[in-house]
Amino acid sequence: MDDIELILTDSEHTEFQRLSAELEKELYERDGELADFLPTVVLLFAGDTAVSCGALREYDVEAAEIKRMYVMPGHRRNNYASQILSALESIAKSQQYRYCLLETGKDQPEAIAFYSKHGYTQIQNFGKYTESSNSACFRKRV
Repeated sequence: MDDIELILTDSEHTEFQRLSAELEKELYERDGELADFLPTVVLLFAGDTAVSCGALREYDVEAAEIKRMYVMPGHRRNNYASQILSALESIAKSQQYRYCLLETGKDQPEAIAFYSKHGYTQIQNFGKYTESSNSACFRKRV
């Protein structure tokens, strides 16, 4: 098994941009979602290669929104997404947020199951997702 390393960075990191571009391809095929500016990014490296990412941004004074969770297809089922999610939740808590929010597509049952398994509860759609018929929104107290 490869050595695993998590790093905290920002959306300018070239490896995040590479992973984000791969994610964009998948999301566009499913629901046409576009990228957002993300000030806090966590990358997971397996050996010398970044294979997973996630990001965090402020939603409001009580909540941080988790964005751009992604694991490269050949590296899935290695607990990498759980490690990224845990790191993002820890950062949100350290920044005094009470909740983490997120949105995923209704056509992404793996993501819905993943977030539910990690203690997220489905809530009414929030923010720009309020009118989206394809969105499923979740929240967890951190």
